[in-house]
Amino acid sequence: METIRIHEVKQPDRAPRLPALLQVWEASVRATHHFLSDAEVKQIREYVPQALTGVANLFVAESKTGVPVAFMGTEDGRLEMLFLSPDERGKGLGRQLLEYGIREQGVREVTVNEQNPQAVGFYEHMGFETYQRTACDEEGNPYPLLYMKLK
Repeated sequence: METIRIHEVKQPDRAPRLPALLQVWEASVRATHHFLSDAEVKQIREYVPQALTGVANLFVAESKTGVPVAFMGTEDGRLEMLFLSPDERGKGLGRQLLEYGIREQGVREVTVNEQNPQAVGFYEHMGFETYQRTACDEEGNPYPLLYMKLK
């Protein structure tokens, strides 16, 4: 496995990284969120920069050449986002990021799309359990959400 460097990116330093992080986000979503249409992915993509710049804590995993391959956002004990380039899935990077979030950021909760079974399985494997389900996402779209807490 290639050497990966994980570091926190403070809010003033996020803007120059947005294009590369958007690429990671879109590749990840297209590989895992099969329930979204192309138009929906493009529509959601418009809000990702705001989420990336607004989240309290942003951690980026970069390849040895400095290219972002994954990122995680946390705030107030919640995992707000975790996206990996498809090429990095299954190599332990998601686990590494989440374990760091649990250990160093106090992550105890996550919200996940029910229609993303790979993510649901990952979080269950990492010790999270569902405590609430909604029929729609937070914008009222028909995408059920699972609210999960660390056991």
